[in-house]
Amino acid sequence: MSLLKLNALYQTVILEHAQAPHHQGELLGVQKTTLNNPTCGDVITVQLVVDADKINQLQFMGTGCTISQASASVMTDVLLGHSVPEAQALIAEFSKLVMGEPISAASQKELGDAAVLGSVAEFPTRIRCAMLAWHAAAQGLEEASKHE
Repeated sequence: MSLLKLNALYQTVILEHAQAPHHQGELLGVQKTTLNNPTCGDVITVQLVVDADKINQLQFMGTGCTISQASASVMTDVLLGHSVPEAQALIAEFSKLVMGEPISAASQKELGDAAVLGSVAEFPTRIRCAMLAWHAAAQGLEEASKHE
């Protein structure tokens, strides 16, 4: 795929998720984790329900830049329905990807739309924006695991 096509795909996916985020809204009475990125002003709250070691509900709320909002949206699509260990592994793979480290083709496929965010590795100041929701989800999963 040419660089021009890749950039167009990246822009399209990011803009679609930022303009019409998936799984955005509040879940009442569930585990919530809120993180912020003081360098950009992003604030993300991730809410999740884990039953029988599986993520059954996953929503986010927040404000911030296009990257943070799009990343939160794709994160919900990627992690919803996975077991806690699977979700933790996907979070680790996404982290490697946005840090510019290579990941397997299988991991890229599993990350789906989130894989296009790997290009933020070229812009170190944007890595925190892309990782914010994923860090919140990781913390939420850790807390949920303690209560099961």
